[in-house]
Amino acid sequence: MSMTFSLPDGFVRSYPPESPPRGESRWLLFRGEDVVVSECGSTVEVLRATEIETLVDAPLSELAYLGQLDGMPCIAGAIPPDAHLAEGLRTMDLRSLFEHFDPELYAVAGYGYQILRWRRASRFCAFCGGATEPVDGEWGRRCGSCNHVAYPHVSPCVIVLIHDGGDRLVLAHRRGRGAMRSLIAGFLEPGESLEAALRREVREEVGLEVDDIRYYASQPWPFPHQLMVGFFAHHAGGEIRVDGEELDEAQWYSFDQLPTLPGPISIARRLIDAFVVDVRTRRSAGRSE
Repeated sequence: MSMTFSLPDGFVRSYPPESPPRGESRWLLFRGEDVVVSECGSTVEVLRATEIETLVDAPLSELAYLGQLDGMPCIAGAIPPDAHLAEGLRTMDLRSLFEHFDPELYAVAGYGYQILRWRRASRFCAFCGGATEPVDGEWGRRCGSCNHVAYPHVSPCVIVLIHDGGDRLVLAHRRGRGAMRSLIAGFLEPGESLEAALRREVREEVGLEVDDIRYYASQPWPFPHQLMVGFFAHHAGGEIRVDGEELDEAQWYSFDQLPTLPGPISIARRLIDAFVVDVRTRRSAGRSE
């Protein structure tokens, strides 16, 4: 299943923020970093409005009406870490829910998670430390002391598949990631373009130079608030030398001898899969000529 975390066409965002309409609704209820779900056999679902008071014995906080998905209101909220859940309810981390939610609801869950997390992190002003309060008609929060207004953060991050122009690509291993190998990625620095950040990250992490940088796709990534911007780039020179800090190993791999890869939830996997398809297509076309 391919998905991008982008809010779907069937979702009508509630903006400017408003109160949810009465009646049935979906609740994206978070206990800490996890989502509260109802579980029946192999079926996992978010809670409905009629279930909240009877199934969750805890005060609800940080409520945010996100909008409507296919006509059904979606509300995000939080409960205390020690909140008691009725039988049949459990919590699951957002990443694991990828296997249970359809892509549209999953994208809305990621949106709700980011809004709630930003609210928790923005209760006090970053400039003077004063308490903040919501700005009417916006997601922003205004400081009551210095009047500074802050808005939800999005941190741009480049991710690149480096190839040799043939059938090989570079995969790297990050410390603490088990057997999984993935692509080179990193955050933009102030004053950088996407392309400049890409070249710098590649140079710093694996000691390579690249050219023929080509945009592939972008993906909102709510862990916690990135925008992943994916590229292909051609190896233009240099030998692999890992930085020894973020990475402890990197090497070239043939498209048909790949190690353990990221799951389909990530743009890294989409880049790798697209590269493999392209190599196979080129080989197939070469045999038919």
